Amino acid sequence: MDLDKRQRAMLREMGVRVWQPMPVVAEVQPVEAAINTIATGARIERAQPRFDAEKPVVAPARTAPAPVAAPAPRQVPGLPPRPAGIDRMDWSALQAAVSGCRACALCESRKNTVFGVGPAAADGVAPQVDWLIVGEAPGENEDLAGEPFVGQAGKLLDNMLLAIGLQRGDDAPARTGASRSVFITNVLKCRPPANRNPEPAEVAQCEPYLKRQVELLRPKMILALGKFAAQSLLQDSVPEVQKIPLGKLRGQVHHYLGVPVVVSYHPAYLLRSLGDKAKAWDDLCLALSVAPTVVRSA
Repeated sequence: MDLDKRQRAMLREMGVRVWQPMPVVAEVQPVEAAINTIATGARIERAQPRFDAEKPVVAPARTAPAPVAAPAPRQVPGLPPRPAGIDRMDWSALQAAVSGCRACALCESRKNTVFGVGPAAADGVAPQVDWLIVGEAPGENEDLAGEPFVGQAGKLLDNMLLAIGLQRGDDAPARTGASRSVFITNVLKCRPPANRNPEPAEVAQCEPYLKRQVELLRPKMILALGKFAAQSLLQDSVPEVQKIPLGKLRGQVHHYLGVPVVVSYHPAYLLRSLGDKAKAWDDLCLALSVAPTVVRSA
């Protein structure tokens, strides 16, 4: 209804409510025009990225940012480097180098270095042994005693060795009548705090000590006990050995510096997994079958 202002005022006075349509802001587009508008808008949206308040558009950088360097391994300030010339040291010099080594952070928490135990050296010359037993790292008892494999794991290892005619100690062959001598050591010469696993940098720092021990002891057989001992000894001969489970390294003869290596479980693991003791015995039998066939060079 088209009413002027005077007519509307009169009707309001009479109590008559008059409906008034809302004003039209924009002319309604025909259907075809609306479709064209939507299609045009879609093309514009594809051509120009839409601004999203939640996902703001970031303009690409003109130049790639410089790569961020990985943090370097933690170094303890003031520590001297590893002693030089380890590959030329005699037995006495090697023992002294290990005893005074401060080439990694383990020196800060250790009580004693653990060089190893076996037949006595004569005039600083390394004893010639038949078997070299290599473990992973000293534990709390080893750190206190300065000797590898003491405590419950050490007792188990002693019993395993006795079963095949081996025994630790300077005069073990004379006391037992055994025809084979043994030297026992670890990959790491210092205890990691709280008996945690050795870190790769720590293993790398100690590796030259172990290598020189093998060169001077000239064993007929190496028994590697545990994952870290196996990885350290076989890293140059077994591709990607860090990715291979210990169980798959067992049952075969590897080599380190030309010496046969048999891999087995660490005694500490066997204390928790009694069912694998039979497998460890198989490993000892394999080592026994190989060691007598190896002739020590002059």
